[in-house]
Amino acid sequence: MATQELLGQEAMATTRSAAEGFFRKLLNRNEAVQDVVNWGRKWSFFQYPFVTACCGMEYMAAAGPRYDYSRFGAELPRFSPRQADLLMVVGTITHKQAPILRTVYEQMAEPKWVISFGVCASSGGFYRNYATVQGVDTIIPVDVFIPGCPPRPEAVLDALMMLQDKVQKERRPLLPVVE
Repeated sequence: MATQELLGQEAMATTRSAAEGFFRKLLNRNEAVQDVVNWGRKWSFFQYPFVTACCGMEYMAAAGPRYDYSRFGAELPRFSPRQADLLMVVGTITHKQAPILRTVYEQMAEPKWVISFGVCASSGGFYRNYATVQGVDTIIPVDVFIPGCPPRPEAVLDALMMLQDKVQKERRPLLPVVE
């Protein structure tokens, strides 16, 4: 009987591209799906640390077991920017390092976020000279700035929670819209 019911229904033929376009539009417009995807993204940051100066010691302390920022979704660091979605810029950036930092950022997969760790990465620090970049946001877009010289591990945890809130509220297309 179930087969007869199916045979009695009208079949709708479509092309593969039309079906894919339908599902892309459906997924990108559905708020519940977006919320679930954002929840997964905010609890699974894959970080790539770009460590250049003394803030690296505080970064290692924050990543250790005492503060355990893996409970906020930032697990072990990745060793390739292609495997990461969170770039942690830690320390002073010189003008010679700026193209390297931009290349690392461009190699990361979408969606990607950036945290500027410490006053040197955020504003150049007390190195107000010709060799130092006066803020990493002049090279790449930054989502969260962590002040301090060096910042305390608690500030890193606050920054991760701020980034989690930002990721949860974002509305990015889940799939690229192809027309």
